[in-house]
Amino acid sequence: MQNPFKRDATGVQRKPLRLTRDDLVAVSELRPGQPLPLLLEPRIERIDLVAWVAGRRDWLGTKLDQHGGILLRNFPISGIAEFEDLMRAFSGELLEYSYRSTPRHNVHGNVYTSTEYPPDQHIPLHNENSYAAAWPMKIGFFCQQPAAEGGQTPIADSRRVYARIDPEVRERFATKQVMYIRNYGSGIDLPWQTVFQTNERAEVEAYCRSARIEWEWGDGDRLRTSQVRQAVAQHPRTGEMVWFNQAHLFHITNLEEDVRDALEKTFGEEGLPRQARYGDGSAIEDSALAEIRKAYAEEAMEFDWAAGDVLLLDNMLAAHSRRPYTGARRVLVAMAEANGD
Repeated sequence: MQNPFKRDATGVQRKPLRLTRDDLVAVSELRPGQPLPLLLEPRIERIDLVAWVAGRRDWLGTKLDQHGGILLRNFPISGIAEFEDLMRAFSGELLEYSYRSTPRHNVHGNVYTSTEYPPDQHIPLHNENSYAAAWPMKIGFFCQQPAAEGGQTPIADSRRVYARIDPEVRERFATKQVMYIRNYGSGIDLPWQTVFQTNERAEVEAYCRSARIEWEWGDGDRLRTSQVRQAVAQHPRTGEMVWFNQAHLFHITNLEEDVRDALEKTFGEEGLPRQARYGDGSAIEDSALAEIRKAYAEEAMEFDWAAGDVLLLDNMLAAHSRRPYTGARRVLVAMAEANGD
């Protein structure tokens, strides 16, 4: 029978080390006193991260409910396929990026590039697809290559953003909701063929009908849509109220003043590529938008990406954005768990 104890160079017998799943990963706060995101790092050099995540799915879900986001750092992730496997282990089947709002490309399975806006542009904090009838409950980011400078992905707790906004403004939005208006075919924004991933008008109309979107075809292959969606929402698992809309991002005041003036002169108020109003069609006050942007700014936290980082977010509990950057940058995105699933 083999001796279960081993003798080291000093002659001392040592019992073999048996690590549990809990021993394999260290848990801490990325910033002391800042719960978002929770930081997970390996305690050993070689760890099968996909298997570990699959075995700790319920625990990870509880932590995500508490913190809103989890950063996996210093794990040996080989590439896109392993990131996809990781997301599946964490959330099940991944979602296709349909009814698009920003330019991006599919790179593998249902893994996509992050928004392909020019690197000098800032993308405001937002919850993915909160303008739509359906949205992903979970979203993951995989940093293949951090930017030479900038390019962070700031995040903010949507519960805390909700709490920071003036109650009067909050109530007005909750009651009136938000109307999102889009005009496709101007050459400025995405064409409807890209947004709806089809060249067939009948398929567009069928989608709009099922998603409660009003539509109207115009001359020159143009399309105008409008939809009224929630401004605040209750998280289905935690029961907490969150700020959940993209009014400040769709609104014309999100653009630089010179760009805004040029668009208004060219297309007029009704022809703007994008616009946000209250659900009853009335204008959203500049003061209300300033209140919202102030709340996001006060709750935003950011960190520099490191190659191999994976950031997991509950898409209702945490908003995300992008800082301008220089140099090459490659951050990939995958989404899972459609709301209502």
